[in-house]
Amino acid sequence: MIRRAFLALVAMLGLVGAAAAADQNIMVIEVNGKATGTVEIQLLPDVAPKHVAQIKALIKQGAYNNVAFHRVIEGFMAQTGDVEFGTKAAFAQGKAGTGGSTLPDLPAEFSKIPFERGTVGMARAQDPNSANSQFFITFQPAPFLDGQYTVVGKVISGMDVVDQIQRGAGQSGMVDAPDWMTKVTLK
Repeated sequence: MIRRAFLALVAMLGLVGAAAAADQNIMVIEVNGKATGTVEIQLLPDVAPKHVAQIKALIKQGAYNNVAFHRVIEGFMAQTGDVEFGTKAAFAQGKAGTGGSTLPDLPAEFSKIPFERGTVGMARAQDPNSANSQFFITFQPAPFLDGQYTVVGKVISGMDVVDQIQRGAGQSGMVDAPDWMTKVTLK
């Protein structure tokens, strides 16, 4: 009897732990470089469930660790998340920003949420259904992106760190000496 009660308690605690882990919707990014500090992003699984699930899967794999903010445009946004070519070795070869992950591209999940300062959106190619692992954080409102890119989250802490991220040159915004996401976790 005591054994059954103990096993039931263990099973219940396991379910509680699994539910708590499933509710981890805050992405924590440790930034290092010119900008140093922590950025917390509230992920929005109710708005973009497939995109948020993919971001969470990549975080759990450790895929975003040591990935560059490879494209940063003054007055617009900071882009990162190229888990294929955003590493130091690939960055040195000039490939940063051209890759994704081994996971499939995602169908667009456009919403009515506007791109305001601190909004996090998924980067993509011309095809609206080509987002994969790369994302960007806006420095200021960008209404021309509304309904054109999938919103996945909002910076809730550390926007001062985002503001310090090394800017790139010209209209492309490609950065020569980037800041890095050294560690990305969920809480």
